[in-house]
Amino acid sequence: MNRTGPPAVELDGVTRRYGETTAVDDLSLAVREGEFFTLVGPSGCGKTTTLRLIAGFEAPTQGEVRFGGTSVTGVPPEDRDVGVVFQNYALFPHMTVGENVAYGLRFADPPGGGAEARVQELLELVDLGGMADRDPDTLSGGQQQRVAMARALAPGPDVLLLDEPMSALDAKLRERLRVQVREIQQELGITTIYVTHDQEEALAVSDRVAVMRDGTPEQVAPPRTIYREPATEFVATFVGDNNVLSGDVTAVRSTDAVDDNGAGNEQSIADVTVDDATLSVGLNGDSDVTSTVSPGDRLTFCVRPERLAVDADQNTLTATVTSAEFLGETTRVHLDWEGRELLLRAENPPTGTVTVGFAPTDAHIVDRRS
Repeated sequence: MNRTGPPAVELDGVTRRYGETTAVDDLSLAVREGEFFTLVGPSGCGKTTTLRLIAGFEAPTQGEVRFGGTSVTGVPPEDRDVGVVFQNYALFPHMTVGENVAYGLRFADPPGGGAEARVQELLELVDLGGMADRDPDTLSGGQQQRVAMARALAPGPDVLLLDEPMSALDAKLRERLRVQVREIQQELGITTIYVTHDQEEALAVSDRVAVMRDGTPEQVAPPRTIYREPATEFVATFVGDNNVLSGDVTAVRSTDAVDDNGAGNEQSIADVTVDDATLSVGLNGDSDVTSTVSPGDRLTFCVRPERLAVDADQNTLTATVTSAEFLGETTRVHLDWEGRELLLRAENPPTGTVTVGFAPTDAHIVDRRS
């Protein structure tokens, strides 16, 4: 992945309006060369419109789209050197699989050889070798998705755009195909921008993720950062389950702690009153707020359900189990704590009244108000 040259794709202050409706709002993003970059968010957040702006199917109301540092604003899609895989695949039913893939070469000479050789090469790449003469309607949904991928890759584009290509597939097939898509992307080293509403999918395949809301990204970061250190309450609750609590800071202090390797270190702690409970929230992992938190501030923080522990000895809360959902490896347990719902992930789910708690370092601050 090239981190030194200009971004492979850059959106600079891009806005797209439809009458009174703003679909994309002053959006600035930079996608590195060779990166697998994913746009994720709820319906209507602007992720597909953003992809269409990159492809050239839509024109920005304002702002600029650049490829490799050069503006492509106003350049038609066929001249942008992009391959696109649509949500419905858009295969031609009157063409064979091979003819569908070859159609991707209509605006470009095949890289490295003739059209027939290129078609065979790509069908082998997507594990469809020997199926060139098949009709698309004889293929499964997963096979059709791979034909669409091969067709998009046929001319050797600089950028691959994928618009929710697996949304119509069942969960198990989606899991298999997302691994294959990632493997193909890494093998080719092609810059890829992927749109999905599936948070798990976004975390599984991406180098970086942009969590979209109301036409703009709330956070752009690697998947682990998105999950472990959400920048806002929206990101914390949209990406996976989370427990979000708010309270007033009563004290900020330092304490000695021992990390997982047995080494001692000083830890900054905020004592936060949530209803009648005083909870300790670690500040060391939040460099942007560590030096600014003070008594009287209002903090909103989150704790992932898997970081809650039964019979913990820190930040203990007494709650009642209201329901449980068996998810296979773990169970999602719904708890009632003084009228608030909490979520717990556990291999051996408790029942009745239970004491749960969390370490201060397992709390992550998503908002601070003075």
